[in-house]
Amino acid sequence: MMYILAYLLLGAFAGVMGGMLGIGGGVIIVPVLIALFTWQAFPAEVITVMAVASSLASIIFTSLSAMRAQMKRDAVDWVIFRQWSVVVVLGGFCSGFIAQYLPALAMKQGIAVFLLIVSIIMLSQWVPKPERQLPGPVGTGIIGFICGVASALAGIAGGNIIVPTLVFFNVQMQRAAATASSLGLPIATVGTLGYVIAGLDATARPEWSLGYVYLPAALSVAVMTYLMAPLGVAIAHKLPAKTLKRVFGGLLFFVASSMLWSTLA
Repeated sequence: MMYILAYLLLGAFAGVMGGMLGIGGGVIIVPVLIALFTWQAFPAEVITVMAVASSLASIIFTSLSAMRAQMKRDAVDWVIFRQWSVVVVLGGFCSGFIAQYLPALAMKQGIAVFLLIVSIIMLSQWVPKPERQLPGPVGTGIIGFICGVASALAGIAGGNIIVPTLVFFNVQMQRAAATASSLGLPIATVGTLGYVIAGLDATARPEWSLGYVYLPAALSVAVMTYLMAPLGVAIAHKLPAKTLKRVFGGLLFFVASSMLWSTLA
């Protein structure tokens, strides 16, 4: 019961932050689930991959809720959505099969280092060259596929990668966050399916697992993130883009630093 309460509180916080920043909440959910699964004495070799898979499963509902709220505000860039949707889905599906062959510690450290780099960029005074635009169909396809693979590997449904990528190409911050929320739905859905299929034959899994998805955590977090994501969206549209960017970067820096420290301590 104590762990269910922890999952619900995690879902509430992740839902607000995910809706506000377009990140699906995975950047918060994954490291907290790693800690909770460790305290629950799950087999060490599956803790990280199960945290990632369970995060993605819950983010299906976060992204759906945030996407509906963003659509009401006409904030989604549907041109970018159409260009990226197929390739990010393909990348997201492949990630579940890649993850099972990665050492747990290396996977955790890789996620932490990547998020740390992104946070530093977002907190800096860096601004993209004003003439920079998204590349043509081939370049956009390659970028989208890489975003899909990396996003689902990290259990973050794309926001932490897609948002800074779109900002790099001069997409306005609120619009980038809205579009990332929408792309998070197909990434999370297909990525979850990949982790379920890849984990069906895994023996070192706790009860109540579907593949690598731990159902009590995924469902508890999903309920709260679905309910709280619209509140995050409403907050996002009241904040200046510069403030939103700093909140995004600060949250990433804190989570990535804590996550990396836990692997070195």
